[in-house]
Amino acid sequence: MRIDFVFEFPRPTMPNVIYMGGFQCKPAKPLPPHLEDFVQSSGEHGVIIMSLGTLISRLPHEISEEIAAAFAKLPQKMIWRHTGKPPVSLGNNTLLVDWMPKNDLLGHAKTKVFVAHGGTNGVQEAIYHGVPILGLPLVFDQHDNLFKIKFRGAGKVLNIFTMNSNSFLEGIKDVIHEPSYGTNMRRLARLSRDLPIKPLDLALFWIEYVIRNKGAAHLRTESYTMPWNSYHSVDVILFLLGIGLIMLLTFVVLVKRLFFCVCGRIKRKRD
Repeated sequence: MRIDFVFEFPRPTMPNVIYMGGFQCKPAKPLPPHLEDFVQSSGEHGVIIMSLGTLISRLPHEISEEIAAAFAKLPQKMIWRHTGKPPVSLGNNTLLVDWMPKNDLLGHAKTKVFVAHGGTNGVQEAIYHGVPILGLPLVFDQHDNLFKIKFRGAGKVLNIFTMNSNSFLEGIKDVIHEPSYGTNMRRLARLSRDLPIKPLDLALFWIEYVIRNKGAAHLRTESYTMPWNSYHSVDVILFLLGIGLIMLLTFVVLVKRLFFCVCGRIKRKRD
């Protein structure tokens, strides 16, 4: 499973489940010349990169305008993976690209913040390189991923559909100027690299192990062979419900008999 307990919450696990989170992470390679020149032109302020993945082809025009307006007010240079019509409010400090070498940019010394949608790949790569995140979750597991980053103190999360240029600008400034975000993310980076074996090598070992041992049935729990009603304890639930129903009926019968007994005595006294 592509889970990394550096930022995931601890959970019980089975011996036939292997975790290989961050297997795609690797040291940064040199940037293409045009990107390297742009990054170096940022000087001491550094660069901010933004990518919302490939699933959402383009943002609504109004949201793009708010983001571009906020970027234009910052001293940093921006590299924004953006498709479609360029925003009117785009500043001279922002470079729009159809594709970016995200891992290589995250590993560059001048990268200060990663504005991301919270996809698993991007989050794990940001952790690997120690770059704090400003999260704009859109769908699926992105909200969960960014909640964990926020919980670890390694980033901040905004609602992309309700934010404006001012709130987005303040969010970026907070992540840049508040030292705790960078400190916490660098701590996660150290943890993610402190492994006895690389995640991909670990996955390859266990694949070969399963092949060598004809499926490694000794690692499989008996729950795989249990019928669904036993696995979900339906029989136990029905038994407990039955006991509860019997106790309830017994209580109702006793109350009725007590009621009739008391009413009968009162009636005899009146007669």
